[in-house]
Amino acid sequence: MKKIIIMYVIGLLTQLILQAQGVVYLSSLGQASSGSVAIGSNSWLAADFVTGNNTGGYILNSVQLGMANETGAPIDFTAIVYTAIGVAGAVPGSSLGTLNGSLNPVTAGFYTYTAPSNLTLSPSTDYFIVLTAGTAVANGAYEWSVTDVNSYNPNGGWHSPGGVLTSSNDSSWNFNPVVAQFALNATPIPEPGALSLFGLGGLFLFGSLFRRHRPRLAPPKTI
Repeated sequence: MKKIIIMYVIGLLTQLILQAQGVVYLSSLGQASSGSVAIGSNSWLAADFVTGNNTGGYILNSVQLGMANETGAPIDFTAIVYTAIGVAGAVPGSSLGTLNGSLNPVTAGFYTYTAPSNLTLSPSTDYFIVLTAGTAVANGAYEWSVTDVNSYNPNGGWHSPGGVLTSSNDSSWNFNPVVAQFALNATPIPEPGALSLFGLGGLFLFGSLFRRHRPRLAPPKTI
């Protein structure tokens, strides 16, 4: 019984740690940069990714972007998560939410952008990271770092086909074969049935333990 309880507690702690920290499912940040692509009001960029097969879906925690040095004097950097429309040759559909982080990533480095509360991603589904800015490229641009190696160290069934879509107006998209540098951190959502079984198992174990160790009342004395 003690071993079963210990295993149960370990499983519970594992779930709590996983929910607190999340999992890095995709990352190309370990690759060497081979250049960058410009981000501006007339140069929208979009990178495609596909979630894993966890039946309950995922809560997106954060997106980490590899950025190069700015050119000119850009303003109002914006990172957004979009749905995808189409199957073969998918393109960004509608916005799911703007990510929270630096509005001015002007020097080379990694920048973390957190997702809005409870931004949920469906399993085995296409999504896009979309970047834009408030200035036209001719007046200044943020620069998304890219690499020649299409390797995102995929985990849990997630993957990215590589390449970047570009658009001058957020509607008509063209393909650029470069590989954008980013990482995705998300938390898998347990299936409701699994959570129920986990909870019932806990009630059963602790109920059994209580019955086993509850104090026994002495029988009444006879006169």
